[in-house]
Amino acid sequence: MEQKFYDMVEANPVIAAIKDMDGLEQCCQLQDVKVVFVLFGDICNITQIVKEIRESGKLAIVHVDLITGLGAKEIAVDFIQKQTGADGIISTKPAMIRRAKELGLYTVMRFFLLDSMSFDNIEKQLAAVKPDFVEILPGVMPKIIKRVCRSVRVQVIAGGLITDKEDIMAALGAGAMAVSSTNRKVWMM
Repeated sequence: MEQKFYDMVEANPVIAAIKDMDGLEQCCQLQDVKVVFVLFGDICNITQIVKEIRESGKLAIVHVDLITGLGAKEIAVDFIQKQTGADGIISTKPAMIRRAKELGLYTVMRFFLLDSMSFDNIEKQLAAVKPDFVEILPGVMPKIIKRVCRSVRVQVIAGGLITDKEDIMAALGAGAMAVSSTNRKVWMM
């Protein structure tokens, strides 16, 4: 299952992270964008958002924690799978990742690296949950990206504050398999 994600990211290591309907429209028109992280929506429109992404030939990965109207219970992942047809989820919550894996969805566990304690937490969480991918934010810390890549056995995606080609190249050079960005200019680099 992971192979399709790898193939699409290998074709373009920039993942479009969308936070509004304008971003949805623009990313669906871009041929080079292969994977989309959905960072907005609610229970009334998430199915249509995912449908548009999938109809444009892209993978739709929904940040389940950010969908208005869904709770922090595992049933939210069931809803995403059954009602939207999304390819996977992003979450900071281990229980959500665990449930998504049970349902056969791609899983991206997001970590905010603020200090050494949050860095140490990555290995503990990964041992318990085993997501398919890890996303670390902010993604403009090549030394930290390299350190994370060496310490975990999961592919790393760098996200947050990626604004130019230099940021992309630094993250990829440090070992990240891809970057995610809401910056539309980055999507076309």
